[in-house]
Amino acid sequence: MATQYWVGDFFIDLTRNQITQKMYSQTIPPKALAVLTYLAKNANRVVSQNELLAEVWPDTVVTPNTLQRSIAQLRKVLEEDRQHQSYIKTHAKQGYSLEVEVRWQEKTGSGALIGEDPFAKTDINLSVAKYSASDEHQAAIVTRADADHATSDNINIDSAHLKHTRNTTSASATLRLMCIFAAVIILGIIAVNYISPTQPFKLSFGELRSLTATDNKEHSAIYSPDGEYIVFQRYSVEVCTIGTIWAKNTKTQQEIQLTKNLGSYSSHSFSKDGKKLVFIEADNCNKPITQKECYKLMSLDFEKALAAPQSPSVFMECKNSKIASPVWLNNNNVVMFQEFSNGRELASYSIADNKSTVIYSPEKGSLISLAYSVRDDLIALTSIHQDGQSYIEILKPEGQVLSSHRIEYPPEISNLRFIYPKFTPASDQLIFSTGRQLFTLSYKGKITNISFPLVQPIHEPTFHPDGKRMLVTKGNWDSDIATISLSPIKNYPLAQTQTTENNIYPTLEFTIKERSTLKEDDAIFQPNGELIAFRSGRSGNDQIWLTDGNGSQQLSHFPIDTYIHGLNWAADGKSILANVNNVLTQIDLDSNQKSFPFAHRVEQLFQWNSEDNTALLLVRIKGTVKFAEFNLNNSGLKVITDRQINWALKSADGQLIYTDHMDRFWRPGPAEDQLIESLDNQGNNKRFIIKGNLIYGINEEFQLWSYDLNEDRFEILGNTPKTLDYLTGMNQTDILATIRISAKKEVAELILAD
Repeated sequence: MATQYWVGDFFIDLTRNQITQKMYSQTIPPKALAVLTYLAKNANRVVSQNELLAEVWPDTVVTPNTLQRSIAQLRKVLEEDRQHQSYIKTHAKQGYSLEVEVRWQEKTGSGALIGEDPFAKTDINLSVAKYSASDEHQAAIVTRADADHATSDNINIDSAHLKHTRNTTSASATLRLMCIFAAVIILGIIAVNYISPTQPFKLSFGELRSLTATDNKEHSAIYSPDGEYIVFQRYSVEVCTIGTIWAKNTKTQQEIQLTKNLGSYSSHSFSKDGKKLVFIEADNCNKPITQKECYKLMSLDFEKALAAPQSPSVFMECKNSKIASPVWLNNNNVVMFQEFSNGRELASYSIADNKSTVIYSPEKGSLISLAYSVRDDLIALTSIHQDGQSYIEILKPEGQVLSSHRIEYPPEISNLRFIYPKFTPASDQLIFSTGRQLFTLSYKGKITNISFPLVQPIHEPTFHPDGKRMLVTKGNWDSDIATISLSPIKNYPLAQTQTTENNIYPTLEFTIKERSTLKEDDAIFQPNGELIAFRSGRSGNDQIWLTDGNGSQQLSHFPIDTYIHGLNWAADGKSILANVNNVLTQIDLDSNQKSFPFAHRVEQLFQWNSEDNTALLLVRIKGTVKFAEFNLNNSGLKVITDRQINWALKSADGQLIYTDHMDRFWRPGPAEDQLIESLDNQGNNKRFIIKGNLIYGINEEFQLWSYDLNEDRFEILGNTPKTLDYLTGMNQTDILATIRISAKKEVAELILAD
């Protein structure tokens, strides 16, 4: 069997798992090469997905996503995309074909370079003038200007570039050897610097090992400046919003609790000397006026906390703005995001002056992520500009912008996806994860895939000071689909009740409808049908699934690292509208799908009225999130309010109800939006549902309640477990809910391969 062949001007060597073009070789996963090889054997013929799956993955159960990922890897190497499929063509509902001439050979000839086409003519002419053994000696000298004109298939160094020197006969042999040696070195420099293309920064990992493995949720890990400790957050599974900060000695494996009391903490950062930590704590505001939570910039003495848990001290407190992502700079200031209703700004807090100053704010845009390089003393920001595109900015600590480039998304990442990169050991590269894929991002916005197979999603990659290993968070959120039956609520016996504020309410029972070891969410009943649609990660990433109560089946086949934010049935129960990778996508029960072109990123789909084909959305317009109604027929957009919205739905008679960032309920009025005073203190981040003109919600005490919009009647129905995450759907007799089983996450370490 031939192990080497040509696809156009790409040379494939199966013995090395390499694809080479013009002297530049890339290593490709064996399965992806097997796909290409089978297509090459059947060049210019449409090969079905089932045939490819059976050939490349025999006796193995895999989804079409696996094949699609291999196709995406091949297209990236072959320098094509979905719009320009010059080699591998997709045939809708049929398969793929390789539309190019394929040339096979047993092995590369002894005189050929790896990747050199033996069928193509080359012109490599190294012309060096002959020298005289008696008195004429010539040395080949190539200047940088000359070398700029050299290429891999036409290098012409003639005698015009040679310097002549007359020497004595006795020195002839010595000079001859010196000339030859110099020529070899110079030609080597030319080959390395000018003939070979610039190699992108690449990372290769050899081992993934767990560092924390408890029943709790651990994440946001960083190394201490000396690399001796890792510091991370540990949250209990039962109460996953508050926890403590811990440290672990990387040599002794000893774990140490650093904070004395439970708190809701942000990511943390070390001072340059490693003696202190900075982070943000969120707490309920005593008298909320503009926001429900107050944010405190906190400091912790790390050295003291290693001896005994400490109470952190407060640097500053914000009651009218939100602060996030604090980073301690080399100049002893703390840089962070400060967020108001109109967007985020980059602020620098001076510890010495106890003063915060805005140092950068994008014009009509939004800041997304923040990273800092202690070594290079540089800040990296990702942001959305007023053109709606993502950018990478490199700043000095004072806020001076050194560079700003649009991020070039590869086919395997949605160009609407937010990324959160961190610095790498390379001088101009950052790293980020989309879940099961790792990428590098250059200062100029170029994204490169790191070939490292990940079975389990990882997040928050952070390099060790020595640059030879990296911390990540791995693990999965495990939640199930459950139903709450409304019919027996009034008939619960006293033994199954709890007392709350001198009132007795039943403890509601749940029936699990769908269960896996991964996340199940967003369950909704099919109108006038027996199906339940829901979002599940059981196949490796977000997909839409259907169940009739007796079994479930996967409806969608979206690519790897897909995420879904909202889904709704059509009124006739024949299709579903979902927010897939920030794009509205309609999928019918035969798995056919179509996307709706839209100029803005869709953050959340709340509700779809298929009869007039409008949808309630959160959309990002020029970097700012707005609550709007979108017409899918004509792509018309009507902004409803600039107010921060958590959730929104319309009742059966068309009344719009929404909750704001303080979990208050509102509905539009004749002059201005009206607060529903009967629902004061009944809001929560658990969403709400509407059936007819009745609202159902969960309050902070985890009590299920109902409210009649027309009669202004409020009633508490019963107590729910504190593991209830969301209310998602409802029919005549049951409420659908998401129940959290575990929030298992742990800190792991990726070791770089030698």
